[in-house]
Amino acid sequence: MKYYIIAGEASGDLHASNLMKALLEEDPKADFRFWGGDLMQQVGGTLVKHYRELAFMGFAEVAANLRTILGNIKRCKTDIETYNPDVLIFVDYPGFNFRIMKWARLKGYRTHYYISPQIWAWKENRIKAIKRDVDEMYVILPFEKDFYEQKHQFPVHFVGHPLIDAISHRKQVAPETFRKENGLDDKPVIALLPGSRKQEITKKLTVMLSVIDDFKDYQFVIAGAPGQDTEFYQQFIGNANVHFVTGKTYDLLSIADAALVTSGTATLETALFKVPEVVCYKGNWISYHIAKRVITLSYISLVNLIMDKEVVKELIQGDLNTNNLKAELKKILDPVHREKVFLDYYELEQKLGGKGASKKTAQLIFSKIS
Repeated sequence: MKYYIIAGEASGDLHASNLMKALLEEDPKADFRFWGGDLMQQVGGTLVKHYRELAFMGFAEVAANLRTILGNIKRCKTDIETYNPDVLIFVDYPGFNFRIMKWARLKGYRTHYYISPQIWAWKENRIKAIKRDVDEMYVILPFEKDFYEQKHQFPVHFVGHPLIDAISHRKQVAPETFRKENGLDDKPVIALLPGSRKQEITKKLTVMLSVIDDFKDYQFVIAGAPGQDTEFYQQFIGNANVHFVTGKTYDLLSIADAALVTSGTATLETALFKVPEVVCYKGNWISYHIAKRVITLSYISLVNLIMDKEVVKELIQGDLNTNNLKAELKKILDPVHREKVFLDYYELEQKLGGKGASKKTAQLIFSKIS
């Protein structure tokens, strides 16, 4: 079978690559053509365009690059017609994928969507396009199934979260080796995951590092984001107790005693490594207040949303300050508090469906098209 896959971000590249491996187990003659990244390319097939060339964030950047974006959409449609796949698989990335899937539906292609866009958080009206243009939807969060089926009468497949597979299949490094290779001593580690874009890194990392003098028995390690130059982080590393690693976030989390984490998928990754965390969010004042009126969720972290209760503390906007962060970090380093967090984390993993998301999805896709 011929599979055309569109993933537009680093996380999509990771999850799509694991899906491709699972599809090859079901269909050894599978032929892949895709928009994605290095991990997908390592599995095999033809990379049409790398996700690094698709990363336009924010209204201003999108407007400035509108001609490029429209050109990419046109190129994608032409490429699909030339390839004539048996199925189109969209991996999250709704801004681009929704345009392609509407066109693909009219052209008669099979459309499968892996990893639903978070329409339950905002832009819920996108459900109309999904019901119209998507043949099969594969969701990875347990509450998404109820959202689609009970609220919107659209059947979906809950396959579990692929992060569990990604973490369990990673190549592990010995803690002693990791410490030695990255200049760390024997002090316990507090991991700092400040986000992926320069503006958010600067805002959050400045606050995160403001507590280091209160925790001299620990060493703080910044996890560099993919796509950011190491030189950018040098301005934040002026203390002997602060270290930096890049491309090693999972290895860092595997030895961390606690973590300060920006909102997003990283909060879930941290929880799956069983690391107590404080969730940190501080954005542009105007953007924050607009989002506050548009998004009506009780929590911002995936951990709390999935558990439907406060498992990890969220310090948002004005609450993200040195005093609050110091108090919450002390709390998650306390043995009694940590024990409760660990129990919640184990329950979280059970709710996510355990291992096998990629395999389940591949089996479902192949059974629908063969």
